[in-house]
Amino acid sequence: MNLKRLLVAVTLAMFAFSVPALAQNKEVTGKVTDVKDGSPLAGVTIAVAGTQIATATDANGVFRLKVPADAKKLTISSIGYATREVNIETGEMSIALSPVSTALNEVVVIGYGTSKKKDLTGSVINLTAKDFNKGSITTPEQLIMGKAAGVQITSNSGAPGAGSTIRIRGGASLNASNDPLIVIDGVPLSNNQISGQANPLSLINPDDIASFTVLKDASATAIYGARGSNGVIIITTKTGSSGKPKFSFTSQLQVYTPTKEVPVLSPSQFRAYVNANGTPAQIALMGNANTDWQKQIYHTALGQNNELSVSGALKNMPYRISAGFLNQDGILKTDNLKRTSLSINLNPHLFDNHLNIQFSVLGTYSQSRFANQGAIGAAVNFDPTQPVYSGSNRFGGYWEWLDPTSISGLKGLAPRNPMGLLMMRDDKSTVQRSIGSAQFDYKVHFLPDLHAKLNLSYDISQGEGTIYVPDSAASSYKRFVDANGVYHSGVNDQYKQTNANTFLQFYLNYIKDLKKIRSRIDVMGGYEFNDYLTTNYYYADYSANGVKAPNSDPTYPFDKPENTIISFFGRLNYTYADKYLLTATFRRDGSSRFSPNNRWGNFPSVALAWKINQENFLKNVRALSDLKLRASYGITGQQDGIGNYDYISYYSLSNATAEYQFGNTYYQMFRPGGYYANRKWEQTATTNVAIDYGFFNNRITGSIEYYFRKTTNLLNLINQPAGTNFSNQIVANVGDMQNQGVEFTINGTPIRTKDLEWNVGFNITYNQNKITKLTISNDPNYPGNLFGGISGGTGNTILINSVGYPRGSFYVYKQIYDKNGKPIENLFADLNRDGIITASDLYRYKYADPRVFLGFNSNLNYKKWNGGFSLRANIGNYLYNNVASSTGTMKNILNPLGYLSNGSVDVLNTNFTGTGTNYYLSDYYVQNASFLRMDNIFVGYNFGKVINKKVGLRLGASVQNVFVITDYKGTDPEIAGGIDNNFYIRPRTFVLNLNLDF
Repeated sequence: MNLKRLLVAVTLAMFAFSVPALAQNKEVTGKVTDVKDGSPLAGVTIAVAGTQIATATDANGVFRLKVPADAKKLTISSIGYATREVNIETGEMSIALSPVSTALNEVVVIGYGTSKKKDLTGSVINLTAKDFNKGSITTPEQLIMGKAAGVQITSNSGAPGAGSTIRIRGGASLNASNDPLIVIDGVPLSNNQISGQANPLSLINPDDIASFTVLKDASATAIYGARGSNGVIIITTKTGSSGKPKFSFTSQLQVYTPTKEVPVLSPSQFRAYVNANGTPAQIALMGNANTDWQKQIYHTALGQNNELSVSGALKNMPYRISAGFLNQDGILKTDNLKRTSLSINLNPHLFDNHLNIQFSVLGTYSQSRFANQGAIGAAVNFDPTQPVYSGSNRFGGYWEWLDPTSISGLKGLAPRNPMGLLMMRDDKSTVQRSIGSAQFDYKVHFLPDLHAKLNLSYDISQGEGTIYVPDSAASSYKRFVDANGVYHSGVNDQYKQTNANTFLQFYLNYIKDLKKIRSRIDVMGGYEFNDYLTTNYYYADYSANGVKAPNSDPTYPFDKPENTIISFFGRLNYTYADKYLLTATFRRDGSSRFSPNNRWGNFPSVALAWKINQENFLKNVRALSDLKLRASYGITGQQDGIGNYDYISYYSLSNATAEYQFGNTYYQMFRPGGYYANRKWEQTATTNVAIDYGFFNNRITGSIEYYFRKTTNLLNLINQPAGTNFSNQIVANVGDMQNQGVEFTINGTPIRTKDLEWNVGFNITYNQNKITKLTISNDPNYPGNLFGGISGGTGNTILINSVGYPRGSFYVYKQIYDKNGKPIENLFADLNRDGIITASDLYRYKYADPRVFLGFNSNLNYKKWNGGFSLRANIGNYLYNNVASSTGTMKNILNPLGYLSNGSVDVLNTNFTGTGTNYYLSDYYVQNASFLRMDNIFVGYNFGKVINKKVGLRLGASVQNVFVITDYKGTDPEIAGGIDNNFYIRPRTFVLNLNLDF
């Protein structure tokens, strides 16, 4: 009897589940248009309300969708248009959408989740493809240069793939890292360099990027704890969409041209100077040529960038696959970067959409040839009256300064021929990198408001290369002598490094609307494991013919530094009445870089926001679209840039200059290194107050923010009493530093008509940095830490970190000038009034970082045309012109060692002889480097559908680095670090674009 009842129950259940399946689906067709002009809208999402059944309109705005027989409504949605819900009708449906400003409803990727812009409580900037810079973009960060307030991005050089220095709100450290954390598709990247690649970010194809989210204040970054002190940049790559396969092909042709050269003496100026100031012997050294050495080493270079992608969906699995190839020559001869990239993104939905999986893999194969950048300095210094070639086969046929009395036949300290340095060095690398993640989002069946999320990710890379210089090259001629007394020349060396970084993250997320109490809660908590492992391989040095240099065997063939971070984290978002918002986060990090006593750090934050425009007294103000007040406070940590094992002493083999003698034999001994057992986290506390605003249906939007950041336990280099450590100096947690500033952003659409739309954006940031403590106890006599090495003299520095002043102040003598305004050589102000000029008369003058930086961009769309430009400016930053100080003297040009060198045209103004001891420490060489730069100007035309109306065609052209306006006397006013010395000039780039969609 029980068995019969069971069979009946099973039969009835099967019948009940099968009834819906027996019902016939029906097909719904229709067309979606713009309500303003009736134009068809492509890519509009058509979904059965309350289900995952959906499709998209084609290029003509037409859709077809099979829906269940009992379906009643469709949801129609598209970016830039108001979402509509319509009743399903028989026959062809006609649906019109109204354009709206969707900025506040856009979903933004933030740390460990997403949020609508209107619900953000922290300082977050989101930039998507419509905001990106146009043109030849080699590394991802260049897409948003000048686009975000508080974010300063400075290109490191004009070399292919050189990358940029990124600072968010000034950075937070002196001796640790100031680089922001970068997260790609949920994978937190290490800031470590990769051997054989100038910049690790250049291994990411910018064409694969969909959006950037920049987290600036502690409310936004504290969820990243130990990695968030310098801000966070979240990069999201492009994903697939529903529908049939869609192909896209993009091709660029790039032309790179040299811009401003270093201002040095022309051949005629050089001859006049030598004839006027040189001895007969020095005058006799001049040649008969007229060589512009900078024009010799630089040239017009070509590049190309191609990408093919396909996206679509296979049933419940959207996908996107892309492949790209970049081939870029540098304007410095022999420089080249080739990059092949592959991106795969799969997004299957399983178990009735309860399990969402995001697979993402980025792979890159990069081949580089690095030009010898020593040729830049050599081109500045080399005698312009000498020819490029000597007419003999010696030293590769290049003209060199000779000395028949030397072993090598070359003048020892004379500059080498710039073209010889370039053409007789073959420095090649091959780098492979893969970044992958598998993210699982499971919506619990019995509790659909609860999501369990798992992220398994990796970032692995391998870089290796060889450096070959032939035995005839002057740069490595008679490099070493072997045990038999035979000289060997040239270089044939190799290098290799691997990185294997792994990441595991698991957290639970519960989101619930509590309508009875007009509330919404979003609670999240989880665990994270990061492991970073590097393997460095070491090799002996070899000559060009493969002979090993004496004493060059490495102590060990490799080492494997590794560090691990373990974290627990949680966040609460609470919204009341859709106008009062609270965000509270907490993270506890443990890092293997600290001793067990200081290993763990706690990083909390809290933020409040008030949507003022939702209050009754403002609801009827039609002009006001958005008005939100935000305030936050939080603490973040710092462990990047800190040695893995610096809290313990370690033993290492001494070098050849510190061997111990037993009898007549010298031995390398193992010796302990200095350590600091009490090292702990640098911590940065940030207070942020802001107002977000929007007017006229968000035709005008923006924000005003004030922030105050104070870093404590700052790491600083301090002296150690004799006998207390194995080193006389250590880096210890003794300092404090603060950054405070104001950011203003405004974006607007002054014109929006049927045929014409004009969008503009402007941002400006004021940042003031000050060091408040550098010693354990206050010491008014402690001058600070010197850094920033310069050429000129031996071991000289030009920058200082000291209490009461900004980081990176110039430490110089105050120059005295004559009645004509010309500097008087070696005459400086006696600031301490003791009657003599000594180091005590050095003073802190200006600083390397700008006080103010801003960005402005404009985009215009007229019918099928589009165009625009972007500008950036820095105000209040200074540069030390090391080219002028080291080459602009008589001693440099008329070298007493028996050769001639060119020099800066500044020598014609100063008439410095270069015989003094401190002239290069003059504040005369610290020059105002404020600038206005047009980064980009572009124009494009959309031909629409061509080739039987099946292929979309767009053409475009752009120019990058269009012009720079500045009073700076050197080559380029925008150089990170504050010292201009042999900078690889940034090219002006002309680009033609072709885009095909089919």
